[in-house]
Amino acid sequence: MTDAFSAQDPLTDAPSTPARPSPAARAAAEDLGAFVAASPSSFHACAEAARRLEDAGFTRLEEDADWPEVHGNRYVIRDGAIIAWSAPPQADAATPWRIVGSHTDSPALKLKPNPQLGAEGFAQVGVEVYGGPLLNSWLDRELRLAGRLALRGGEEVLVATGPVLRLPQLAVHLDRGVTKDGLTLDPQRHMQPVIGLGPVDVLGLLAQAAGVAKDDVLGYDVVTVDAQAPAVFGAHEEFLASARLDNLSSMHAEVEALIAVAGSSSRSAGAPIALMVANDHEEVGSASRSGAAGPFLEDVLVRMHTALGGDDASRRRALASSIVVSADAGHAAHPNYPERHDPVTRPRLGAGPVLKINANQRYATDAVGIAVFTEACERAAVPLQSFVANNAMPSGSTIGPITATRLGMVTIDLGIALLSMHSAREMCAVADPLYLRRGLAQFLHG
Repeated sequence: MTDAFSAQDPLTDAPSTPARPSPAARAAAEDLGAFVAASPSSFHACAEAARRLEDAGFTRLEEDADWPEVHGNRYVIRDGAIIAWSAPPQADAATPWRIVGSHTDSPALKLKPNPQLGAEGFAQVGVEVYGGPLLNSWLDRELRLAGRLALRGGEEVLVATGPVLRLPQLAVHLDRGVTKDGLTLDPQRHMQPVIGLGPVDVLGLLAQAAGVAKDDVLGYDVVTVDAQAPAVFGAHEEFLASARLDNLSSMHAEVEALIAVAGSSSRSAGAPIALMVANDHEEVGSASRSGAAGPFLEDVLVRMHTALGGDDASRRRALASSIVVSADAGHAAHPNYPERHDPVTRPRLGAGPVLKINANQRYATDAVGIAVFTEACERAAVPLQSFVANNAMPSGSTIGPITATRLGMVTIDLGIALLSMHSAREMCAVADPLYLRRGLAQFLHG
């Protein structure tokens, strides 16, 4: 755990470079791949985070129980969102928070309420588009189904199938114009995957995969995900390809950073409460009970502060001195589309986390936040770069402005640089997950 605070790579004497990642960077990227593989849905991502936190000594709190004691290492789950924290023994109502936020969801195809479809002898699955995926990237690849099932009596179980779906593209012989005019996909007509020959009971398939009776399944939240395992590639094995790097790259980093902080023996007497939150539904606007626009984070902060003996006035003072990082993947400058980027500020893969800046507050980063995170990266010997949109290109957004609006904290938007963002399979540099983890650990350490 101590390597999160070390400027020296503990596994090699040679400096790490983006072209030749160090053994520690390679190990961190492979661990990110393992995290993604275990997290095909937002619910699985929370379960995998909880498993890692419990292995590090964190204990779960239930939302419907009393929280008389919040010191130590705790976590709580609400649907597809998770909040965890490490509160030092001396924490009281005046102690500020250092928070890192991310999200658990990714663009996908989501199972419809009546998913049974079929044509030309094929069984198909009815799906609707979730978020803003690059639809063409979902073609001609094997897909899994993953999510949660709601059972009689209120029980919930996770479900994940093997590769069962595919969206076969129309052959060029039957669409000669595609090579000249490009591919046009109708989300309703062209994005319904095949699952078998002859009738297939989709709900029965899910129940069997979950080990429950079909008649007990009363509801489900199930999405598609790329079935191919994450892989390191490149001339020097400097790249990582994987589903859901947006935004499990940030969630994985914040989980591991919090674990490192909780295990650190160097926290001072005035250390802040280190907290991570991973919200659901960011890709569709965050307006849900487990999204960043919902009350989950504020609910937890209020309950923590009350347990520490605070009142409304002292809580507002603590929030005013707290800082939050919104960790979400950013765009690297694309070698085939250089004109789409700012002519000067051009993020690179392998060059460290990217501070995301926007004059119209699509990102919440300001000068104060830049200074705070720059110092954290300097302490961790982590390179830092910036992203700003080309003025002719509309900017995306994150949970950062939402969190800043709800809680009034200084907020910093950042993440690792990706190519192929919102593809079924994205890519990053092997060097960057470790850079992000170390920078976030220093930030949380305070």
